[in-house]
Amino acid sequence: MIKHPSKILLSPRVTEKGAHLSERDCYVFNVSPFANKREISNAVREIFKVKPRLVRIARVARKKVHARGNKKGGMTAGGKKAYVYLKKGDKIEII
Repeated sequence: MIKHPSKILLSPRVTEKGAHLSERDCYVFNVSPFANKREISNAVREIFKVKPRLVRIARVARKKVHARGNKKGGMTAGGKKAYVYLKKGDKIEII
């Protein structure tokens, strides 16, 4: 089944660690929990017009959270993130 690239790359992960890694040609994205490395690589190629050198995937665990002021608790969503490494000189513009 062929998936649309916008369904594979959900959003860029905007964090301090991600900003630090982007200086070293590595970009972090939230991705679909069902996406594999090949699908992520093809989605980056199609959306940003750059060829990834390497793709690494990590699962984001669900965590327990408690709201202040009341005794209700819950869980964060969790998910999957991908580290996309590019060749030296290639850039992705994330606005």
